[in-house]
This record gives sequence, structure tokens and C-alpha cells, in this order.
Amino acid sequence: MSEARVGLVIEDDHDIRELVRTVLTQAGFDVTVASGGAEGVLMAKSLNPDVITLDLGLPDIDGFEVSRQIREFSDAYIVMLTARTEELDTLIGLESGADDYLTKPFRPRELRARVAAMMRRPRTAPDPQEVSVDAAADSAAHPERGNFSHNGLELSYASRTVTVDGKELNLTRTEFELLYALLEAGRTVRTKSDLVRRLRDEDYDVGSYISEADERSVEVHMGNLRKKLGDSPQQPRWLQTVRGVGYRLAPGQH
Repeated sequence: MSEARVGLVIEDDHDIRELVRTVLTQAGFDVTVASGGAEGVLMAKSLNPDVITLDLGLPDIDGFEVSRQIREFSDAYIVMLTARTEELDTLIGLESGADDYLTKPFRPRELRARVAAMMRRPRTAPDPQEVSVDAAADSAAHPERGNFSHNGLELSYASRTVTVDGKELNLTRTEFELLYALLEAGRTVRTKSDLVRRLRDEDYDVGSYISEADERSVEVHMGNLRKKLGDSPQQPRWLQTVRGVGYRLAPGQH
């Protein structure tokens, strides 16, 4: 039997902490809780969780800094929970390494759905033994998935690695999925709504609600991805913005 997935709840409000613990436990996670940021960082190091829910308004270290510190050693999915509605808070949260966010009060069903969509995606850095077994199984189930090469960038879906001019990049799972989606689509434009649904693992024709904040979060993740690639919005080597629509792969260079 495979080991249980691990969830970490970093939240100082007792009622919300217990609510999130219940939601994750019902979703099949072995859940640990922390009531402060420093404690949460230490637990993230020792537990190597698959998913972390993180409150922005912690009593000791704010959630932005907690996310930055965790990102230095972990590729866990981070879902920020915030009582604030200002767009700037959301953007800073995503720029600090979070993958998604929910505004309090939130519906438990929505949190569970977001986490379930995340867990359908592989981790960025699997163990070498897992790659040999799982990659073969995944390739058999999804023969269209494999390697992409474009303008000096190499992406391997099986090993979840990306290199630029021979140098490996450290991408979050969300950034990897966005880059993979654009490489897969080639010169076909992917709208921001398309990419939101891709991250949620929904079909493109599903009529679920996509908010402006959802689309803005894709913009932030794409901005982070551009920085790591060293790409220029004005003269893109890989990621071309189609203003008012979305993104597509930049033309090939000869």
C-alpha cells in the first residue's frame, strides 16, 4: 500500500484550523496542524507535506514570508487562506510561491475540490525510482506526453524537469503545468480561462465560473515563470502574450 498523503494546516484561528483539518482528513490526508508561521516552517521541513494550507494573518510571521521560506526547500502545493479581499494581497501571495488561494469564508467543498485537482498532478521532483516506474505507466496511459524542445528549452514530462541551454530550472508544479500546456499547444493561443481550467484539471469546455482574480493569478504565475526562464515580454523567446486573450508559444528561432 502507498503511504498516506500528508497535509499541513498553518492557521491560528482554532475553528478554521479544525475545519480545514476535517476537510483534508476526509479527502484522505494524514493531517498535522500548526498555529504559527515559525512552527509551520519547521513542520514543513520535517513532514515533507503534499499540500499546505496557509493563513496570511499569522501572529508571528506573516503568510507571505512563511511561503517564501517553505519554497526554499519544498515543492508542496500551497493554498493561501485569507480574510483580506484586496487584489494586492492575492498577488503578493502568489508571487511568494503559493499555488492557489481562497478567501474566507470559503466553502469546504471548494477547498476540497481545489486540493483534489492539485493532487491529480505529479510532484515536480519525483524520486528516481518513482520516475522509472511511474513514467513508464504514465507514458503508456498518455502516449502524447513526452519531451518538448523549443528554442533551447527542454521539457521532460516523465521526469518533470525543464532545462534552458543545458541549465536545469527549479519550477513550481503550477509553473511547470503552465509551461507544459503552452508547449503542448504550440502556436495555438491558450486563453487565461483555459489555463485556469488546466490547473484545476477541468476540461476546456466545462462551464465552471472563472473570476477575474483567477485569471489574474495565471498572469502572476506566468510572470514568475518568465523571470525564471529569463524571458523578455517585449522580445519573447518562449512565452508570447496575446494581449487581452492569453498566451502562446513564441515562434521557433533558426
